[in-house]
Amino acid sequence: MFDGITSKFTGIMRTLSGKGKISEKNVRDAVDEIKEALLDADVNLRVVRRFVNSTLDEALGEKVLASVNPGQQFTKIVYDKMVELLGGTESANLLLKGRDTTSIILLMGLQGSGKTTAAHKLAHRLKKEGRSVMLVADDLVRPAAITQLQVLGEKAGVPVFTIPGEKDPVKVAEAAVSKARHDLIDTVIIDTSGRMHLDEALMNEIQSVARAVHPDETLFVADAMTGQSAVDIAKEFEEKVGISGVILTKFDSDTRGGAALSLRSVVGKPIKFIGTGEKMEDLEQFHPERIASRILGMGDVVSLVEKAQEQFDQKQAEKLAKKIEKNTFDLQDYLEQIENMSKMGTADKIIEMIPGAKGNVSEEDLRLDEFRKQASIIRSMTRFEKENYKIIGPSRRKRIAKGSGTSVADVNRLLKQFEKSRLMMKKVMTNKKLQAAFMKQFGM
Repeated sequence: MFDGITSKFTGIMRTLSGKGKISEKNVRDAVDEIKEALLDADVNLRVVRRFVNSTLDEALGEKVLASVNPGQQFTKIVYDKMVELLGGTESANLLLKGRDTTSIILLMGLQGSGKTTAAHKLAHRLKKEGRSVMLVADDLVRPAAITQLQVLGEKAGVPVFTIPGEKDPVKVAEAAVSKARHDLIDTVIIDTSGRMHLDEALMNEIQSVARAVHPDETLFVADAMTGQSAVDIAKEFEEKVGISGVILTKFDSDTRGGAALSLRSVVGKPIKFIGTGEKMEDLEQFHPERIASRILGMGDVVSLVEKAQEQFDQKQAEKLAKKIEKNTFDLQDYLEQIENMSKMGTADKIIEMIPGAKGNVSEEDLRLDEFRKQASIIRSMTRFEKENYKIIGPSRRKRIAKGSGTSVADVNRLLKQFEKSRLMMKKVMTNKKLQAAFMKQFGM
């Protein structure tokens, strides 16, 4: 995401940070480049002007030009302005009631914006947070919309409310909320009808549903790849219906960033979530400071650690620590660690979060392909081989290579790497200082 703008911003910052002293011309040239980068990213023209003017005003002051580290000061100003542009310190939390009553979330947007997919991702996220959730199939226009939500709801493990044959979305929404209250369900997510374009019928329908159920959150779902179109449509929904926040879908595929960088300023409502992939888990809370950091090529260590912690199971880690201590760590355990790492996301997502990695680190450097190959090799082994790697002689290695679609050299490399990992882990477990540091990293 933001490939073009990140590359340009990184180049601008690198040029200035290398200077021991910068002049007013240096600042003006850098700001001109920033302006071009933002316009190329399809950012709203008024937003660009405000951003550039406020950055220039602050950057031309004594604080920067007379600073010991003028490049760093300039970078900080640009970062602060970018955070402000994306929403500043404004909370992206959903404004839901306590779990002793029912909260209602109304999703709206154009057809094809990813509204139904966003609904089930949000349901999954809230369920993980301990809330009881019901999805409501209130898109009575798009063919197969109800079936799609039912399939996704089952995948997320949440009930989907429908009234077969009903044509009035208001009646469906009211009945759903009534049932949720009766069943003590604390969160209702209503997936409303979309259209191929804005029209009065769409707006009237959503207005009627909103008036009937009084939602706690009215979230506009927008396709990040549509750029300025998403911003214009969001303005229409805000004026006609009123929105409390935005979910930006396909954020991982948005190479320009025009929608993300314009929405908050133009519409005046926070971006609350971003869709970062096709998996059910790929809905992240929007943090302006983290996104600003990614745009400027500074990485996003906080999100990277959070992703690692999501895959971390404390009981599993304690069990693993005992196995390492007793020297019984086997290839099945090694496979589980590889699988946990792969759940953190694709290589490009991980690279984006590592400071300074964008443009300098490749997927090959992260060895993700190698890990996938290793996982395939281990899965081709018998249970006995996984538990006793030393019995894997030449004939077994040939069979495993054939079964995994790899070479004997690949199998040899894996076994050598596994042996090294076992030795390293044993050293950690016998060195109290290293062990304490390791445990501290995972809050144990």
